[in-house]
Amino acid sequence: MESIHLAIIEDDPIIRESLESFLEVNPSIQLEYIADSVEVFINALRIARNPRVDILILDIGLPGISGLEGIRPIKRMIPNVDIIMLTTYEEDDKIFKALCAGAVSYLTKRTPLVKIQEAIFTIHRGGSYMSPSIARKVVEYFSPKEKKETPLTSRQRQIVDGIVDGLSYKMIAEKYMISLDTVRDHIKKIYKILQINSKGELIRKSMDGEI
Repeated sequence: MESIHLAIIEDDPIIRESLESFLEVNPSIQLEYIADSVEVFINALRIARNPRVDILILDIGLPGISGLEGIRPIKRMIPNVDIIMLTTYEEDDKIFKALCAGAVSYLTKRTPLVKIQEAIFTIHRGGSYMSPSIARKVVEYFSPKEKKETPLTSRQRQIVDGIVDGLSYKMIAEKYMISLDTVRDHIKKIYKILQINSKGELIRKSMDGEI
């Protein structure tokens, strides 16, 4: 039979008690630590001689050290722990900060308890688990982005391509058989349309697919 050593950090007493009462019934889950803050949990780890935590359910919106801030110090103390973020936040930046910091799962607090338990077993067996709405955001983030349309004329686009290719204004003028003054005039208009002030910004926007 599987034996999963679980810890929970959640400051909302109703959610914390719901998780505890539901999960402790499962004979494969051993509730090792239940805390209402990262600080309390870290202190408990320091007191313990050989802390054993396989999976940690971690809230983001905690008082004091936030869940996001707590991931790295917790991972330093128990490197092999798998962290499940349980949160009301679905903003892209929080999702990816959590995943980049070392979390392996991101669930919303709307997730049913039975699904949270399913996530625990899936992760313990080497998998990952996301709430459907979070999984969609992850897929969208890594999907190829469509090139944004900008109100540049075909000539202005040619000039942008020339600059990205490293051509000087004079070389661009010669390539498209226009005057140097015309190139400079187009450059001023391009900067105004894109609301930029330098060649570097122009190249970056082009490389990022924003033009």
